[in-house]
Amino acid sequence: AELSLGKAACILTGASRGFGRSLALLLAPRLETGSVLIPVARSQGGLAELEAELRSSFPSLKVHSVQADLSTEDGLQLVLRAVQDKLPGAADLERLLVINNAGSLGDISKSFLDCPSPAEVNSYFAFNVTSALCHHILHPEGLPGAPWLVQDCRPFKSWTLYCTGKASRDMMFQVLALENPGVRVLSYAPGHLDTEMQQLARTKSADPEMREQFLRMKQSGQLLDCSVSAQKLVTLLLQDTFASGAHIDFYEL
Repeated sequence: AELSLGKAACILTGASRGFGRSLALLLAPRLETGSVLIPVARSQGGLAELEAELRSSFPSLKVHSVQADLSTEDGLQLVLRAVQDKLPGAADLERLLVINNAGSLGDISKSFLDCPSPAEVNSYFAFNVTSALCHHILHPEGLPGAPWLVQDCRPFKSWTLYCTGKASRDMMFQVLALENPGVRVLSYAPGHLDTEMQQLARTKSADPEMREQFLRMKQSGQLLDCSVSAQKLVTLLLQDTFASGAHIDFYEL
């Protein structure tokens, strides 16, 4: 029999495109009848398309999408209200899966010494760090622990905000794993994906070496299809053998 994630509630941010969209479509068949999937994104159009595809392909899955800007407190409250409204009615849930996939590059056209304004830094961290930190409010009492997701954190020239944000999230989830042995925590680096964000990296990075490196990867077919990387993450979650708090890279698997 195929492995299953059981009857679960899954909250997935950054769900309307790229890696998040691929992940939603690959998680859905692994969720048993009566499970709840809450895709979250800023794009209403992208969310509507995803929800329609999920409802058509997986009619036994309850899908409740939430359009929200997670850089704002109002956006976080919208997600919280959706969770409070939809989860109590889903009896006998075996686990809660919170996947923090939403993120942005920030201004990669400037070097460290040309750092952006404090307001720009604060705005970036509100979306890329604070929103993930505040997802503890989504954990209802009485539900068993769940895997959480954060993405890559390696240093790249001219990507000061991006790399700092990812490192912050990585450490945040290591602390979560230490404090809460009942919660399964995973930081997954998905590899170099062929996405709109990668196109920005090729064209907007201040460092010419970075632009050339990513351009070569694109031209030589080295960029990954989102579904290939998302499938590896789904397999990790299904096998459930990772050490909680671990950072696992696509290229190590």
